[in-house]
Amino acid sequence: MSLRKPGGAVLVTGAAGYIGSHTVLALLREGHAVIALDDYSNAQRDVPTRVARLCAGDVQWVEADVRDQATVEAVLASQGVEAVIHFAARKSVEESCRLPLAYYDSNLIGTLRLLAAMEVSGVRRLVFSSSATVYDASQPSPVTETGRLSCASPYGRSKLMAEQIISDVVNSGRLDCVALRYFNPVGADASGKLGEDAATPPSNLMPRICLAAAGKSDPLQIFGNDYDTPDGTGVRDYVHVADVADAHVAALRYLAAGHGSAMLNIGTGCGTSVLQLLRTFTEVTGVDVPYTIEARRQGDVASLFADVSEARRMLDWSARRGLAEMCADAWRWARPDGDRALG
Repeated sequence: MSLRKPGGAVLVTGAAGYIGSHTVLALLREGHAVIALDDYSNAQRDVPTRVARLCAGDVQWVEADVRDQATVEAVLASQGVEAVIHFAARKSVEESCRLPLAYYDSNLIGTLRLLAAMEVSGVRRLVFSSSATVYDASQPSPVTETGRLSCASPYGRSKLMAEQIISDVVNSGRLDCVALRYFNPVGADASGKLGEDAATPPSNLMPRICLAAAGKSDPLQIFGNDYDTPDGTGVRDYVHVADVADAHVAALRYLAAGHGSAMLNIGTGCGTSVLQLLRTFTEVTGVDVPYTIEARRQGDVASLFADVSEARRMLDWSARRGLAEMCADAWRWARPDGDRALG
């Protein structure tokens, strides 16, 4: 079912970010009209050009902060927006522990202002970018959507609090929302021309692997090799960013069909250890990644991966790309001799 109608569009906030930009691309490839909003505080300004070179489509880029409610209201009203996908937020666990007020300001106030603008404009459909950091990571995997919730960082708490605010609006009868709790998005567009390129240094594993492989950083630090896992290193659920983008398109279809609201895990449903990911990366790329073994980090757990049966049942969605494809696409984007230039 298409969301398009004369004058209709999907508003994507945080559209120039990692998952946001890949979702804009997925929407355009599906024929949706898109209004892409970003303030470029943690994204590159060449993203609109990169997206345009990969897919011609009906997209308008708007530079604005999602906390600017008047501007968001104007965009919603003037463009006849039918649905919103909300990514705009700060996303570093480590940074959030140093700058908690900045995270609550961006992630909570941004969500509140967006919801208020949607209510004023009469837009009822929302897909919300949430995170597996809302789960108590000490519980057994695979984790279901009804698993224990407990956040170890201001980032995680900001996502959980935003979920609770959205739930209250849904319960008031003024909103339908699908909230997607991602596990570990990795990879890049298969073209090698769009990928993860945040303005702040990366803290998640795959970009750090790529930096070490390219000789652009010190050896990769692996924190802990004495966990109760097959090889002693931590196990996580890595999912291709293109599959994550496709999940948002599926969530829009679900809302357009009038199914109501949902809270869903987005992952592969399979756990992969750090060393397994490294071995796969080397097998696929032919590049050895230098690494060191360091002490465990406080708060890290042995294993955390998703139960994705609800997303499969409700959205008719499942991850299609495997670990080898995740590594190949990530390296195609990050490799020093790759074609990231726009010239």
